[in-house]
Amino acid sequence: MSSPTTRKPNLRAQAGATSTDDFLGGHIRVAQPRRGHRAGSDAVFLAASVPARKGQRVLDIGAGVGVAGLCLLARVGNLEVTAVEIDAPLAALAARNAAQNGLAEQFQIIEADVTAPGKALREAGLTRESYHHLIANPPFYAETKVRAAPDSARAAAHVMREGGLAAWVRFSAAMAAPNALLTLIHRPDCLGELIALLDGRFGDIVIFPLWEKAGGAATRIIVQAKKGSRAGISLLPGLVLHEMDGRYTAGAEAVLRDGTALELRRSGDNKSRRGR
Repeated sequence: MSSPTTRKPNLRAQAGATSTDDFLGGHIRVAQPRRGHRAGSDAVFLAASVPARKGQRVLDIGAGVGVAGLCLLARVGNLEVTAVEIDAPLAALAARNAAQNGLAEQFQIIEADVTAPGKALREAGLTRESYHHLIANPPFYAETKVRAAPDSARAAAHVMREGGLAAWVRFSAAMAAPNALLTLIHRPDCLGELIALLDGRFGDIVIFPLWEKAGGAATRIIVQAKKGSRAGISLLPGLVLHEMDGRYTAGAEAVLRDGTALELRRSGDNKSRRGR
């Protein structure tokens, strides 16, 4: 994220050696780098939590190789997904993955830095207040608290520069249509910072923890908020991911293999399925 860039993906950009990995029980197959940041279950849980409807526009912020947006398309279909990614090789892989999954007509990839000036973002094809859903899996660690990985792409994916999360939230607010939903997956210890950043821009905040095992600590939180709302915060039971023997719970397996949705909201309220 060192310099603003807003251009179409260079499909010849090299990501080095790649692997081919299945998601949603093989319904989505993607190429991704063998080294550096690799998409995993976080992207699938993020996609599962988005209550998108056919015909809506979705903005995937920091999309990587496109897994979250592609999983959302596999579940809902007939969406307009725009994926924003700053890393050229990852953006190229996202475009390739969309094509190889037969979803290129519904999936646009834009190589851009979300901290770039508004004019540059408009020129890249990003229109303010035009998206019904915004999804993000931001880098988890502050650059002041961790040693950056030697691999630059891995560092960019895992390490958020100072003020970066605030920039992502500002960008989301600018791109979100009135009453749009922003859905993020992050570390539980970042919840306080996230709520503070959402204040004044998004409300009606729903917090959905992902618990490693029953009785243990949450390892991830899904946070969903509505633009312009002044409603308060709801903490849901969340989803337990693993049995005590390490196997996925039935609830987690349904999301990861079958593409089952996580219902953070239902008919305007904040109900959810329990995760066991």
